[in-house]
Amino acid sequence: MATIQSIAGELEPHPDVALVERVRGGDVSAYDTLVRKYERQLFRIAQHITQNREDAEDVMQDAFLKAYEKLDQFQGNSKFYTWLVRIAVNESLMRLRKRRTGKMVSIDDDIETEEGSVPRDLADWAPDPEQNYGQAELAEILRKTIQGLPPGFRIVFVLRDVEGLSTEETAETLGLSIPAVKSRLLRARLQLRERLSRYFRKKKGLKETKPKEAKPKETELGETGMEK
Repeated sequence: MATIQSIAGELEPHPDVALVERVRGGDVSAYDTLVRKYERQLFRIAQHITQNREDAEDVMQDAFLKAYEKLDQFQGNSKFYTWLVRIAVNESLMRLRKRRTGKMVSIDDDIETEEGSVPRDLADWAPDPEQNYGQAELAEILRKTIQGLPPGFRIVFVLRDVEGLSTEETAETLGLSIPAVKSRLLRARLQLRERLSRYFRKKKGLKETKPKEAKPKETELGETGMEK
């Protein structure tokens, strides 16, 4: 049974709502607070999609500007962050379209919505590098591996597993059904696990086949300590 505290928590508005209302009332500093709160998350999402730092910075700025201009369209039915991410994702995809000279890019590229049977047990999908890598190196390996995922899988994985959006928020942000989000997330995790496993197996194989340094030959000494 839900407690009074949990019910009150559900009814309590998100702090962002108060900031949005202040912005609508003319308090620009309140919007600065929202920008500082979410600029890093938006930049990461944009960089994962565009795979270009300069494009990601432009997308982040354009997304905040567009959100400010269309703030009257925010109804409060979803979190402000979810609404902001949706704008950033759209701006990122538009940036890709321009970069690819008219070639249409969509989160649906190369994605089949009807899936066959796939493994369900993904509790331990990440490979164990056995502490052979530093945190910075592991982060770089993971970043590059995520970039290698198909666009439709990559966006879902970044929003759900990297940025921590719920399945429902991810579906709302991308305009997908909840089953489609779950399916793509599952396939993204499977592909990521396989790619990382191959990477670490390859690295391990290289270490095992690396030639060992020859030990210096011991010199036999006589009773006087002189070489024979």
